[in-house]
Amino acid sequence: MNTTTSEPDGTVPSDTPRRNFVIASETTTEIPVHLLFRDDTGGPHALRPAVVARRQGTGEQPKVGRHEAPVPPKSSARSAPPVDPELAERPGPALSGWTALVAGACSLAGIGAVLWGTGAVPDAFAALFGLTPPAYRGIGIWLWCLLALGVVLALFALGGLVRGQVGQAWVLTLCGDYRGTVRRTGLVWVSPLVLRRRVDVRIRHWRSEPMAAVDAEGTALRVVVLVVWRVNDTVRAALGVANHESYLRKQVEAATTRVASQLPADAFLPSVPTLRNAESVGNALTKTLAAECAAVGIEVFSAQPVTIEYAPEVAAAMQRRRVAAIDAKHRDSVLTSVVDAVDETVSRLTARGLVELDDYERRVLVKDLTVAFYTGRAGAVEAP
Repeated sequence: MNTTTSEPDGTVPSDTPRRNFVIASETTTEIPVHLLFRDDTGGPHALRPAVVARRQGTGEQPKVGRHEAPVPPKSSARSAPPVDPELAERPGPALSGWTALVAGACSLAGIGAVLWGTGAVPDAFAALFGLTPPAYRGIGIWLWCLLALGVVLALFALGGLVRGQVGQAWVLTLCGDYRGTVRRTGLVWVSPLVLRRRVDVRIRHWRSEPMAAVDAEGTALRVVVLVVWRVNDTVRAALGVANHESYLRKQVEAATTRVASQLPADAFLPSVPTLRNAESVGNALTKTLAAECAAVGIEVFSAQPVTIEYAPEVAAAMQRRRVAAIDAKHRDSVLTSVVDAVDETVSRLTARGLVELDDYERRVLVKDLTVAFYTGRAGAVEAP
C-alpha cells in the first residue's frame, strides 16, 4: 500500500513522508477518585496540572509526589467572637479607707457629744464608765435632725470600708450600670450603694480532664491540656459572660478538638509532622485559644498538651501498628546494610582476583552471603 502526500508548489518531494504529531505537547494531571464527578471548576478544589518540569529526551512530564505531608497545625481563620466596645475596664470611684474611718469616728463622736449634752445617756452606760451625765433636758427637733445626720454619715463612712488584696479586683455596678473597677490594695472605701463583685486577676493555671478528640485520620484520642491564664479585663469577665471560668473550659475543649484534627497522632512514614511535636501543637493551641477568649477579657499565656494518648478502645491496635512500623523500619535498615556489605565483599573478591565467577556462580554467592549476613545481624540485634 502506497502512501502519497501532497507537496506545495515549488518544493521537491522528500523520499520519506513527513509525520505530523497529533499531540505536540501535553501535561498530565492526577485526578483523585473523589473529584471525578465534581461540578465546580474553580475554588480551592480545582484541578491543576501536577507537573514541574519536562524530562529531556523522553517527552514525559515528571509528576508531583502522591503522598504530601500534612501541614503543621495553625490557627483557624474563623473570626473570633465580637467584643462589646462599651465593656471596657476603667478605674472606679474609691477613697482611702483611713479617711472614711476617721470620718466615721468623728460622726460617732458627734452623736455621743449630743446625747451627753442632752442627758440622754443611759444610766447603765454611764455607770459602766463611772461617769455622771447631766440631767435630761429633752431632745428638740433640730437635735433629732442632727443625730439622724450623724447616724447616716457614720453608716455611710463605715459601711463602705473594704479590704483590697493583691491579685483581687472589685467590679462596681449601680442599678445594672457599670461604674468602674477598683484594683487598689489595703483599706479602701467604696460607696455602699454600689454592688461589688470580686474578680481574681492573678495568673492561674488549669489542668483539664482527659478530653475526647480525633486526629486527622479519625483515630480516637484522649488529650490533657495545661492552660496558664489570667483575667485581663475585669468588666468583660464579670459582665460580658455568665461565667468566665466555664467559658474558658468549653473553649479549651473546642480548641483542642480543632487543633488535634489537623495532624495524625503518629506517622508511620518518615518526615511527616504529628501531634507528638508538642511545641508546634502548643503554639497553635495557644493562638487559637487566645483569640477565642479575648472577647471575655481572658488573657491566655500558654496552652500546652500534657498528654496525648489513644482512647482505650483503639490503644491496643495502634500499639501493634506502631510496633510493626518500628520493626519494618529496623528490618529495612538491616537489609540495606547487608546489601552494601555483600556488594563490597563480592567486589573485593573479584577485584583482587581471588575468585573467578560467571553469572550463575555470582548469583549463588550473592544469595549465600546475603542470607548469612542478614541472619547474623538480625540475631545480634534481637539477642539483647
